[in-house]
Amino acid sequence: MTDASVDVAAVVVTYNSERHIADLLDSIPAAMGDLSYSVVVVDNGSTDGTREILQTRTDCTVVLSRNDGYAAGMNRAVRHSPDAAAILILNPDAVLDADSVPVMYDVLRRPEVAVVAPRVREQDGSLSPTLRRGPTMGRVGGLSFTGWPVFTERIEDPEQYQTEHEVEWAVGAILLVDSGRYATLGGMDESYFLYSEETDFSLRAKDAGWATVFTPAAGAMHVGGGSGESATTHTMKILNRVRLYRRRTGTVRATVYFWLTVATELRRALLGHAKSWPTLRALLKPAERPPLLGASDALLPK
Repeated sequence: MTDASVDVAAVVVTYNSERHIADLLDSIPAAMGDLSYSVVVVDNGSTDGTREILQTRTDCTVVLSRNDGYAAGMNRAVRHSPDAAAILILNPDAVLDADSVPVMYDVLRRPEVAVVAPRVREQDGSLSPTLRRGPTMGRVGGLSFTGWPVFTERIEDPEQYQTEHEVEWAVGAILLVDSGRYATLGGMDESYFLYSEETDFSLRAKDAGWATVFTPAAGAMHVGGGSGESATTHTMKILNRVRLYRRRTGTVRATVYFWLTVATELRRALLGHAKSWPTLRALLKPAERPPLLGASDALLPK
C-alpha cells in the first residue's frame, strides 16, 4: 500500500437501485471510522428514480454513464476517485456495519493480501454464504447439496465463517482491494460485462501471488437482487462461467466444461427453473446470446 490522498476510495455502480442506494450511502461514514475516504457512484443508465436520489446527495461524487457493464462502471468509478491506498467495492444493495472498514484495512495492509472480504449477513440477519472455491470440472454440475468440496463451489459450512482465512474468491458485494494491485492487474475485466469479474480478479491476484482473505471481524448486510435477475442476466452468468473456465484452462478442458454446463442447465430446466430454458438455447445457439458479451461467434464462448 502506497502514499495516497485518502485511505479508502469507496466505489459503487448503480443500475435501477432506487430502493437501496440511500441506505448504503448513509452507512458509509460510520463504517469508515477514522479513515479518510471518498465516495464515487457511477450510474449505469438507471431508468427508475436512482439518478434523482443521487442528485440530492452531497456525500458522494456522481458520474452518469451509459450501461457498458458492471466491470466497466467499477473501473470508471476508480478513475474518477482520488488516489487511495485501498478501493472499497460496494454493491448498491449493501449496508456496512460501523467501524467495519478499518478492520478490513488492517488485514489489507499485510504484504501478501490483495483482497479482503467481510462476513456478510442476509436482510433477516442470517449468514450469507459469500465464500467460494475456484471453478473446476467437478463443481460445474450444481451438486452443492452433496456438501462435498470436490462438487461444491459455494462454501456453506458455518464453521468456515468463524475464523479469518484465505479463500479463492468471494462474492463481490463488499470487497476491499489494494489499489496498487488493482492497477497492476488492470482492474476488472470489462469483457465479462456482468458476473464473473470478481472471480476473475481474485484468481488473477492469486496467480500473481496475492491472497484474498476473509475476516469475520468486519460485518455488512447484503439485500441481494438489488437490480433483479432476469433470464438474460442468468444467461450472462452461466456463459461467463464457461468463458472464465476457458480462459484459465484452455479449449480442450473448456469443451468438456461447456457440455457439462449444458447438461446442468437442461436438468435445472426440467426441474422447473424457467430461466434455464433461454439459457440452454443461448448455450446451443450462439446467435441468441446477449450481444453485450461479444460471445456469439462460436459454440464455445471466448
